[in-house]
Amino acid sequence: MSQILDLLALKRGCATCSLGELCLPATVQKSDLERLDRVVAARRPLPRGASLFRAGEPLRALYVAREGAFKTYTYDEQGNLQILGFHLPGELMGLEALAGDRHRCYAEALQASRVCEIPVGELERVAREIPGVQAQLMRILARGAVRDQEHVEMMGRRQAIARISAFLSSLARRYGALGFSPRRILLPMSRHDIANYLGLVIETVSRVFARLQSEGVIAVDRRRVEILDPLRLEALCHENEASPQQAAEGHRVA
Repeated sequence: MSQILDLLALKRGCATCSLGELCLPATVQKSDLERLDRVVAARRPLPRGASLFRAGEPLRALYVAREGAFKTYTYDEQGNLQILGFHLPGELMGLEALAGDRHRCYAEALQASRVCEIPVGELERVAREIPGVQAQLMRILARGAVRDQEHVEMMGRRQAIARISAFLSSLARRYGALGFSPRRILLPMSRHDIANYLGLVIETVSRVFARLQSEGVIAVDRRRVEILDPLRLEALCHENEASPQQAAEGHRVA
């Protein structure tokens, strides 16, 4: 007899883990649940600065941080490091390699972390055998695409305060979606990493954080940020952003 995996049972076994979402809608055999649990529960610690995977390595598994956080990055043609994204506890990593079976970027632990992994071959087998898994995997892929789009939109903002406000708002939503407080967030990355990710210099990042704190929008305690005025923060995401038509009109007047 099959059993339905409910959300509460899942959270007791693997709280906030995005890998667990693969089975949420599925009716599965108890033996399948136990086998999947054994695969996903393979955890290994990584110290701060350790590499999880490197560009060019073959795709063997997908990963999710049980503890800690990661950054993914690549190098441009001049050899400059470019940060592509940050991954919080419970978010899936390694998805960029699914298209070509090799990783296209590097993943590095931002702090002491513990990782769960699921071999790709096992995931493919489970996707074939358990109804609904493929659909859930597509949802997870879609969320990754949304984060990529948010980064593009951040970089399209001309004002530094708009980029940083959008970055903090995005982090707050992601923490909230993972079951954490969206008002009290931890920045596992350094100010230097934030500047690199947003195409700014570190002095600008520090100056904007100081301005947001002085205006009562956020309270900063080292890497802990409390969002005091989320509505104002959201409004600042569009600070001095003209529409394409307005920008064109302004250019013509100039």
